[in-house]
Amino acid sequence: MKQVTAGVSVLIIYGALAGYIGWAVFVWLLSFSVPVNGWLFAFFWAALAFSYFIGMIGHKWLGFTIAGSYWLGFFQYTLLLVPIAHFAVLVVDHHREVQIIGSVAATVLLLIFLVGTFLAYSPVIRQKEITVKGSGEDMNIVIASDFHLGVLSGKRHLKRFVTLSNGVEPDLVLLAGDLVDDDPIWYTRYGMSEVMKELRSKYGVFGVLGNHEYYGKKIPLLVRVMEESGVTILRDETVEIEGKCYLTGREERTNGNRHPIESLKPAGNLPWIVMDHTPSDLKTPVELNADFHISGHTHKGQMWPNHLITKRVFELDYGYRLKDSTHFLVSSGFGFWGPPIRIGSRSELWAVRIKFQNT
Repeated sequence: MKQVTAGVSVLIIYGALAGYIGWAVFVWLLSFSVPVNGWLFAFFWAALAFSYFIGMIGHKWLGFTIAGSYWLGFFQYTLLLVPIAHFAVLVVDHHREVQIIGSVAATVLLLIFLVGTFLAYSPVIRQKEITVKGSGEDMNIVIASDFHLGVLSGKRHLKRFVTLSNGVEPDLVLLAGDLVDDDPIWYTRYGMSEVMKELRSKYGVFGVLGNHEYYGKKIPLLVRVMEESGVTILRDETVEIEGKCYLTGREERTNGNRHPIESLKPAGNLPWIVMDHTPSDLKTPVELNADFHISGHTHKGQMWPNHLITKRVFELDYGYRLKDSTHFLVSSGFGFWGPPIRIGSRSELWAVRIKFQNT
């Protein structure tokens, strides 16, 4: 009962905020003497504000899903801009200024969307070199996470990843979860498997599940589709990579029955790499002497100032850190969730060179 009450309260607050933004936009449009029917505008605005939820009804409501994704970005930044514009109008207290101040706010919002779209669809390669115990030739590893492959993060974006990754000539490619945006249907329908098969790696391509794969509730299908694409999904498994290292892929913490990492520790002396989608525990890998721990999930907040939240939630929400002898890396992701917008972050893959050092 408490959960229902809390849900209703959140819905009311959300509706009130969306209504406030809608009222501001309506007043701004009227300042141009645009003949806008109030009832039609209210209906359109309500449909837009709840479009993401409407899209959850089924795949035939794809248009609402797309509109809802963009709405999420629009809602966040208008929630920051509209109160500022509203205050400015109250200070000036002149009808003409509604048009000017509103237009300035709209221009700022447009610039945010243009810059954010560029940062979302123009990935970069981050480079890092680490040293771990072991022997043999150095390894080049490509690491990426949070593709959210679907409608907006689609085939063309995946091609960007394949091109960049193959250019590194990696020995190993590791995909740290949230490969698809909940449901793998768009991955298969848009023929992304053929693109993923073009990935080149000396020792193979391995991935783990993220929370969004669990939200989609089609994990067996996802695992099969990825295997057909040349990606081996590790689910609480540890494998040996050609006598070079051990690789552990953990189930996502959304799965309450996942195995403890202690049970997955290899018995041999090769370097140990761990993939866990969510960087929720940095302490245990250090205690178990893991050499390299890889995560994603946080998106580095994706859109400023959300990084302030991820910094509070996670000990390491982005980038590289060395704790004792364990190297940690958290990627902001190659794709995006919701709006195809990144502000304060950028779509990326990591090219990590592992140097082995005898101890």
